[in-house]
Amino acid sequence: MKEHHHHHHHHHHEIDVNSLNKAFILGITLNVTYVLVEFGFGLYSHSMGLISDAGHNLIDIVSLVLALLAFRLLRIHTSKKYTYGLKKSTILVSLVNAVILLIVVGGIVVESVHKLITPVEVQGGIIAWVAAVGVLINGFTAWLFIKDKERDINVKGAYLHMAADALMSLAVVVSGIVIYYTHWYFVDPVIGIVVAIVITFSTWKLLKQSLRLSLDGVPDNVDYDIIEQTIASYPAVVNVHHLHVWALSTTENALTAHVVLHSYDNVQTIKQELKHQLGDLGIHHVTIEMECEGELCESEDCKHGE
Repeated sequence: MKEHHHHHHHHHHEIDVNSLNKAFILGITLNVTYVLVEFGFGLYSHSMGLISDAGHNLIDIVSLVLALLAFRLLRIHTSKKYTYGLKKSTILVSLVNAVILLIVVGGIVVESVHKLITPVEVQGGIIAWVAAVGVLINGFTAWLFIKDKERDINVKGAYLHMAADALMSLAVVVSGIVIYYTHWYFVDPVIGIVVAIVITFSTWKLLKQSLRLSLDGVPDNVDYDIIEQTIASYPAVVNVHHLHVWALSTTENALTAHVVLHSYDNVQTIKQELKHQLGDLGIHHVTIEMECEGELCESEDCKHGE
């Protein structure tokens, strides 16, 4: 059993794709049902709050579908045209997700400002009850993704979408109650603007992360300096150069490096042990080119002083 663990040491960090698939499908089904109900009640009660919230939820369903699609693409095998398969699509989807969220925020602000200028009379009671159901459904959907949200930025995007929806619905509940008792119709758009600001802060980090991974930057969960030190401090290693770390997908990282050795003795053992150590640091695909002390590195990058 221990031997098996030794060979598959990095699988702790991976996600159960099957259970995640189920989570996405369940979340999409629940939210489609809720959007239809919310939109119907919005029309019935003349509530722009419910109608715009239904629109907001609809956009989030689209993002959940995109994230599910990305995970399906992860399973597509490599080919001569796509030697890594379509794993990178998970990063592109998370970037699209972040952009969609920011567009949604813009829509909320525009709508809220419009309602501040021209308040609309609405039925507070219906708004509060319908939005309360939204808090439960969105909150439950967010909970489905909570355990994997730090392991994958795509899941984090889905989680943020649903948590933002739960917040939005909660704000609509509060505004519905306040409107019901006070007839202060301006409360609805004010809460909308506050929620928009909260969503912007959480989305900004997601946008930065996914943009960096799209540009083959070093992933957040990887420390470049520690990786360099780990390789360089190995007894047989003189130095390491031409070191590149990037993300293959939102769950897998890759590394290439030139490693200079004192001699070519035990080269296979050295390579295996380095790969094992790098696996523990979150690097799943390792390509190492071994060089011997005194040899000239033939790489163009090395010649240009990298």
